[in-house]
Amino acid sequence: MPTVSVRYIVNDVDAAIAFHCGLLGFHEEMHPNPSFAMLTHGDLRLVLSRPGVGPGGGQAMPDGQLPEPGGWNRFSLEVADLGATVAQLRAAGVHFRNDIVTGVGGQQILINDPSGNPVELFEPTLPEARLSPPS
Repeated sequence: MPTVSVRYIVNDVDAAIAFHCGLLGFHEEMHPNPSFAMLTHGDLRLVLSRPGVGPGGGQAMPDGQLPEPGGWNRFSLEVADLGATVAQLRAAGVHFRNDIVTGVGGQQILINDPSGNPVELFEPTLPEARLSPPS
């Protein structure tokens, strides 16, 4: 059961489902209408909402401002082999924001979902940076 929920505003819910489920290992939990879906990946629930549609997370604020995709806040997915994952995603035509960078606890790279929302892929190099012990 998911313990963390993140909402992404996306321009096309179906394209976001195909991207996250088809390329990143998410599972579709519900998709009751074209403007909303819930996906899961382990303890993470990813809630997808199309802007300008309500009620819900995509509806306009009281001042009329609409939520929009993009920005720099993101969730991070731990991967076992970042180089192999990058090669697979490049072959699938995924847009990368940068090249692999090495930080204090591991290596990371940023990709964009179809609406321009970032996803960080992270390969830990220090045991304490891992989400769980290696299997």
